[in-house]
Amino acid sequence: MRRETWLPAVALASGLVLGAGAVAFTADTQPGGTYGQPGGAYGRGGKHPHIAAANRALTHAEGQLERAAHHYGGHRAKALELVKQAESELRQALVYADAHPDEFKQGAAAPGAPAHK
Repeated sequence: MRRETWLPAVALASGLVLGAGAVAFTADTQPGGTYGQPGGAYGRGGKHPHIAAANRALTHAEGQLERAAHHYGGHRAKALELVKQAESELRQALVYADAHPDEFKQGAAAPGAPAHK
């Protein structure tokens, strides 16, 4: 019986996060678009469009989890807690980016990223 209650909660949370992320990342842009630049496609993302898109997906997931009718044996609350933790991590990532602007200049390789030849 317990196995049947946590599976829908996990599926719901995963589906919401992945679905919202898929919508954010698969929208069409015009050729030569200005993805992530202010005033361009996805201008809401500013300097960090992927972080902004992830934050929008998490905000959507948070709202869905808060409105869910069932508790799913406490798993909905745990998923909501983890979504809020992820939102906090994204806020901290933006604070880090503001404190280390040289790491985020155009063409700078991400730490740990494979070198391009």
